Amino acid sequence: MNNVIVQKYGGTSVGDEEKIKHIAKNICKKFDEGYKPIIVVSAMGSTTDELIKMSKKVTFSDKNPDLRERDILLSTGELVSSTLLAISIKSLGKNVISLSGSQAGILTNDIHGSARISDIKINRLKDEIAKNNIIIIAGFQGINPNGDITTLGRGGSDTTAVAIAAAIKADLCEIYTDVEGIYTTDPKVVYNARKLDKINYEDMLEMSVLGAKMHPRSIELASQYKVPIYVCGTFSSKSGTLITGENNMENNKKITGIAIDKNVAKISIKKIKDQPGIIARILEPLSAKSISIDVIVQNTPDKGYIDFSFSLSEDDLEYAHEILINEKKLKYDSIVKANGLSKISLVGSGMQNESGYASTMFKVLGDQHVSIDMITTSEIRITCLINQIDTTKAANALHSVFELDK
Repeated sequence: MNNVIVQKYGGTSVGDEEKIKHIAKNICKKFDEGYKPIIVVSAMGSTTDELIKMSKKVTFSDKNPDLRERDILLSTGELVSSTLLAISIKSLGKNVISLSGSQAGILTNDIHGSARISDIKINRLKDEIAKNNIIIIAGFQGINPNGDITTLGRGGSDTTAVAIAAAIKADLCEIYTDVEGIYTTDPKVVYNARKLDKINYEDMLEMSVLGAKMHPRSIELASQYKVPIYVCGTFSSKSGTLITGENNMENNKKITGIAIDKNVAKISIKKIKDQPGIIARILEPLSAKSISIDVIVQNTPDKGYIDFSFSLSEDDLEYAHEILINEKKLKYDSIVKANGLSKISLVGSGMQNESGYASTMFKVLGDQHVSIDMITTSEIRITCLINQIDTTKAANALHSVFELDK
């Protein structure tokens, strides 16, 4: 749609009243330049985490709070920031309206806590654009077929913004965050990480899966609907990173970056009877609750039994453990859970046609005395599960050997 842009502001960007006023001025400036802004906001600062803590404190058992009620609670965080931003913009003399996810027409499935967007009804958005209104949308939320509020899980506001940009056919989706763009690795871990001017969807998807600044679902949507994304700093005038479908020929590098995810746990199921379909029976109840798993290891059968291990987000560890121990049909010796792990990955679409990257990576980690717990690979990614305390030295060594600072 002509001159329509979608902007998303993260939790740090709307972290307090002064930051909201700063953003309000920027949005009004964009409006005065002839653009039609649709704004998606996250909850302020650590609001979501605080609401989760509160929900646990009022629960009388050690079970997780009811997910439907928790979704209603968590959705209020984005409502606060969206209405405050609308109030600020209105005080600058602009026409503006704030909308909840359901008011914006965001429809989802019925999986509370990690719902997927099924459709966006854009009639309301088109009407508000026609009225020359600046639109502020509460991210991270939608409404299911039963009319209940749902939340989209971590990074859900990214997904909201890209989905709206795709539905409304916006010219661009801008993601404003606390960093100035996408880097070759986490600059908080590797001091000389280099900011990328461009990155393609394929590489960005692998980076995002492993803890980079964008949520993977948002990149999947952007790739599917060809939505260009521009990631930049909220309070910086420096250029950011453009994410598009074009191959990144920058410096002809085969490795785009090193993705780091410190929020990793592992579950190992010991001595399961080896029989057809057993792995599916383990994973299906987790999949039904939208718990994502990544690195998988199954040992060779020994006297008719196997051990099976997988990695997952540390946020999902307790819930996944609870699901598995309540699966009465599963027969095993024990379930062991472990946290304090990290995933570190080489990412680059240039690896597809060349070999030797895995052996180099393993040698570098070995030279740093970093033990590898689990390994998984794709055409453009090599991932190792390591002890979290080894993350910094592993990342710095790999970044140096593959010359990503140049």
